[in-house]
Parts: sequence; structure tokens; C-alpha cells
Amino acid sequence: MATTRVPLSVIAHGRSGDKGNHSNIAVLAYTDAGFVWLRKHLTAEVVAAYFAPLDPSNVERFEAANVRGLNFMLYDALAGGASRSLRSDTQGKTLALALLQMAIDVPADHTAMLRNLTPRPPSL
Repeated sequence: MATTRVPLSVIAHGRSGDKGNHSNIAVLAYTDAGFVWLRKHLTAEVVAAYFAPLDPSNVERFEAANVRGLNFMLYDALAGGASRSLRSDTQGKTLALALLQMAIDVPADHTAMLRNLTPRPPSL
């Protein structure tokens, strides 16, 4: 099967924050097909390898299928957290954006994974 390399943001959006010295990153697929890809390919091991420079002690993945989402906890990844770290992002607010920039290989015909940008009629 032919594949193409795109940023993760092509098939998903995300949000991140902190829990003390830990960061959580939610990745939400735009479509059901995108969520199928995420469940299979965006593992805790892949995320741990991507964020290895932050030296998390553990990365754990949780599923939220009802919103087509995966939530990752990166333990001990914030160098002490908001009140102790000297990093510029002490609360992990930009980690979702960083993960969404990760290059991924998707099927060449990945249109079923793309966000629907069809304009909606104005609501009354």
C-alpha cells in the first residue's frame, strides 16, 4: 500500500496541559477513519520516543473513543512543574502543538481522515 508523509495535524487536533510535574496531551481525530489510524499507530511508545528529549519517566495512553481521542500522560516530563522548572513552557501547554507537528505515514488516499471543511449554513 502506498503511503504519504504528512504532519499529524492533518488528521487530528490536540490540547495539552499539566498535572504538577506531569503533562497530558489529548489528540482527537477529525474523523472515524482518522481515529482508527490513531488507535493503531499513535502508541505510548511512539509518543515516548518523540518526547525522549524531555526524559519522561513513563508515557501512558488512555482512549476516549466517544470523542475519537487518545490522551497521553507524560510522567515527570516538566522538569519539576510550573513553580520549579526553568523551562520556557513549565506547564506543557505547547506539547500538543509539538506532537501535532510529528511526521506520520498515512495511506496515499487518506481523504477519509481529513477534516470536513464544508461551510455550514448560518444558524438562525
